[in-house]
Amino acid sequence: MRRLLTHAAIDLFLSHGYDTTTVDDIAAAAGVGRRTFFRYFRSKEDSIFPNHDDLLADIERMLAEADPGVEDPVDAVCRAVRLVLDSYLDDPDVSLKRYRLTRTVTSLRDKEVASVDRYQRVFTRYLRERFHDVGDPAADMRAPIVAAAVAAAHNHVLRQWLHSGGTVDAHGLADRAFAMVRRASATPGPATGSTATSATVVPATTDTATTADGTVVTVFTTSTPTAEVVRRINAALAD
Repeated sequence: MRRLLTHAAIDLFLSHGYDTTTVDDIAAAAGVGRRTFFRYFRSKEDSIFPNHDDLLADIERMLAEADPGVEDPVDAVCRAVRLVLDSYLDDPDVSLKRYRLTRTVTSLRDKEVASVDRYQRVFTRYLRERFHDVGDPAADMRAPIVAAAVAAAHNHVLRQWLHSGGTVDAHGLADRAFAMVRRASATPGPATGSTATSATVVPATTDTATTADGTVVTVFTTSTPTAEVVRRINAALAD
């Protein structure tokens, strides 16, 4: 019934307009009464987001059951956010139509953004606890940053899938995106042959530095022309 109401609502919103469609219209299209509609949704706005509360509960349960001694916490969060991705992929017709709606109806777009924020807060709370458990002194800062990165990776993959009309390999793209998050969020380990962790800091007065093992670190603004990027890299490698 929940799915039936969602399909009816989305089709009416697209054909007749969001503002002019009423709860009574949705209920009638689904072949039920107004009371039945409110048994499943609080408002017509909620009707096109049928499972965010259930997903949030599933994510919290999955993270609670994750074994910190076996699974890295960042891996656990990446695994959990796939539940959200799969919920979109499982019903592509609704997902693609909802995407068309959220691009034009501000209140629906805001609601979807708010739902993403709820997931991110759950990820942050879980990561903060796990990072504190292992004595990470930067846990309070690192947790929200990593959680935001996971959410951003998921959102990028989802947008690519939606933009493609559901033709992109979302799971393959997600594998690559989450691998990037894992690499970027990994806690630096001790250097080979050393008991201490070393880091390279690019001085504020320059945009290039070289580590002891010969690795070149160079920083550019996004507006730097490609030719200038190539020139600086060649110069750094030559040095």
